[in-house]
Amino acid sequence: MRVKNSLINITAGIGNQIIITLLSFISRTVFINSLGIEYLGVNGLFTNILMMLTLAEAGIGTSIMYSLYKPIAENDYEKINKLMRLYRNAYLVIALVVTLLGLSLMPFLDTIVKDSNVNNLYLIYLIFLLNTVTPYLFSYKNSFLNVSQKGYIITLTFSVSSILSTCLKIGILYYTANYIMFLIIDSIITITTAITLTTIANKKYPYLKKKVTGSLDAETKGGIIKNVKAIVIQNIGSYLVLGTENILISTFVSVAAVGLYSNYKMLVDIARTFINQIFSNLYHSVGNLVSSESDKKIYSVYKVMLLLSFWLYSLLTILLYILIEPFISIWIGNQFLMSNSVLIILMLLFFERGMRNPISTVKTTAGIFHEDRFVPLVQAAIGLGVSIVLVQRIGITGVFIGSLVSALAMPFWTTPYLVYKKVFHLSVVDHYLKYAYYMLIGIGAFVATYYTSGFIHADSFLHLVAKGLIAFTTINILYVILFHRSEEFDYLLGVARALLGKLTMRFRPN
Repeated sequence: MRVKNSLINITAGIGNQIIITLLSFISRTVFINSLGIEYLGVNGLFTNILMMLTLAEAGIGTSIMYSLYKPIAENDYEKINKLMRLYRNAYLVIALVVTLLGLSLMPFLDTIVKDSNVNNLYLIYLIFLLNTVTPYLFSYKNSFLNVSQKGYIITLTFSVSSILSTCLKIGILYYTANYIMFLIIDSIITITTAITLTTIANKKYPYLKKKVTGSLDAETKGGIIKNVKAIVIQNIGSYLVLGTENILISTFVSVAAVGLYSNYKMLVDIARTFINQIFSNLYHSVGNLVSSESDKKIYSVYKVMLLLSFWLYSLLTILLYILIEPFISIWIGNQFLMSNSVLIILMLLFFERGMRNPISTVKTTAGIFHEDRFVPLVQAAIGLGVSIVLVQRIGITGVFIGSLVSALAMPFWTTPYLVYKKVFHLSVVDHYLKYAYYMLIGIGAFVATYYTSGFIHADSFLHLVAKGLIAFTTINILYVILFHRSEEFDYLLGVARALLGKLTMRFRPN
């Protein structure tokens, strides 16, 4: 049953992602042709700024929703309603705080948005702020669907609204090139989606509408406060590491440079999202594994995840490096290309973060939070410091070098150390030997692929596809030859055969 459910979830997730991806390309193409690169840069910049403001929420929603699992399982409606009331009040306060913080930033927009000719900048920012704040007024009911294991309702609703929104925005850009109308449509769809999910939650769980008296017990409140403190530190550090790139680029380079980078980021994020469709299902059982199996068993499964991560992330890293520049040239033109040094650093970041996923998953499911709670803050300090110094000397490449240096300086070392010490009870040297081994294979695969696909000059989509197929085939053949005798490969092959068997039986005629 788990294999069958994984197959359904992975297939549905990837199918949905393909549709959203195709629409995103069409939308991005129409956006650039209708409005230009500066508007694209403002779009990415304001998204980053408002992501920073949502740190006011950091950890509160997660902690309260986590506290709901037990009362839902026990049908304790009184406690559920008390928690939901707390959740609602917390989010009303958050909405107010985000609004005030957002308005307080308006006097500084001219400083942050450098060298821009975008009209109605303040109105655009206010609409972005509205789109950020509005969901907080409804989120507490929407999130309840997730806790009640009705997440598929949210996925379906957001998929439909995303497709509808994208189609409407494409039409507006194509026929009017009006960015304000483009954003207003986003607002209408966002509010409509939130109200729809709230209505569904109220109908499925009518007890949520009942008034409740009394307050939560001290133990539950104390647990929520403790969790919020831990998660806040992690979230702030994570944002400073991953969420400030556009702000730095806009402040020290230009808003047009943010637009150029956003195309690369979109392609990298698409690749990462496709991989996550697979890993989100495979990682689901790690928590139970950590709590119920021996160290040896956990370690053996971790090695399988590490091989799978290497295979997928190195495959896509190499493909992206080889195909991104010709793809952008064919898609929207050479004027939207960035320097090759930027692409190299982006690919190294993509690979490093991907290879860290298995060890981070074990750490999280093993409940290791307290020991490295300050690591993201130290990482952020290193990253911002290096980025600010280098961006003024070598331009946009310096921003991403700062991100890479900070990752290699902190979590690259701390996360494996904690997991090997507290979960595997092995020497962490083993981790770095495996990492070095995979790196050497990855470099060899890159060199082989670069030359086998290099004779095709990708000046059309047909040639680009041919180049990609040759690269894809080269890498996979090489990896099969190198790994086919390993235990990890045998395990993955067994899973693949089981999935294929389930799929064959599903479609076999009676």
